[in-house]
Amino acid sequence: MKTKIKYTDEPLGELKVIKDFLPSPAQLILKEENVKITIALKKSSIEFFKNEAKRHHTSYQKMIRQLIDWYAVNNTKSA
Repeated sequence: MKTKIKYTDEPLGELKVIKDFLPSPAQLILKEENVKITIALKKSSIEFFKNEAKRHHTSYQKMIRQLIDWYAVNNTKSA
């Protein structure tokens, strides 16, 4: 930063303390039970996900898992 910030001693006006509304770090950890499976996929599909994962700096397995999770959530009928 080339421009310097000028601070003044002006009054701030009426202040109001607000309640902490952010969740605790423990509440941000979303843990769901995972089940390990073995699945055979087409080589071309795996190559696609590996290439996309490399472009987005992530794991191809994570991308496949998120795709399956998204599909399941969006195709589950509400009871």
